[in-house]
Amino acid sequence: YEWRKNGLMLEQLGTKIHPHYGVFAPIRNEYLDLVAEAPLPSTKLAFDIGTGTGVLAALLVRRGMAKVVATDTDARAIACATDNVDRLGLAKQISVIQTDLFPPGRAPLIACNPPWIPAQPSSRLEHAVYDTDSRMLCGFLNGVGAHLEAGGEAWLVLSDIAEHLGLRSRDELLAWISHGGLRVLG
Repeated sequence: YEWRKNGLMLEQLGTKIHPHYGVFAPIRNEYLDLVAEAPLPSTKLAFDIGTGTGVLAALLVRRGMAKVVATDTDARAIACATDNVDRLGLAKQISVIQTDLFPPGRAPLIACNPPWIPAQPSSRLEHAVYDTDSRMLCGFLNGVGAHLEAGGEAWLVLSDIAEHLGLRSRDELLAWISHGGLRVLG
């Protein structure tokens, strides 16, 4: 409640994000540095898959992206991202839509920060951290190629905690990436 009311200051954005209950709160936000520093393949359009609070979409716009389509399946995340986009004055650059993974069309950049742990969530708060049977991760990896423009990039922002906990092997993740017709550039 306090985070939603007061917001979380994010240096990478230079402002606050207001997480809603049941939506991942970016209190540990080192991953935002990766998104803030990686060279953009284009500044015309990006998709933010599983947007949550909308933090990646906002960060991409702050970096110069002209348009971001932010998606999520969860109604709470859609409400949260929409609230943050409006609060930040970015509604003209960011469209928030409720859909399973990808919006229609193709983009030169598709970013995704999926839940990290392949396990069944036991509460509303765990949905942003636990990905049952790696459904979202595999769905992203299997579908992203069909939504990338030629020469485009997919940014998978994923913690390696599942590998450290022995819940998924690095080889398994690399096989899923390869099966999706993708290759790791960095």
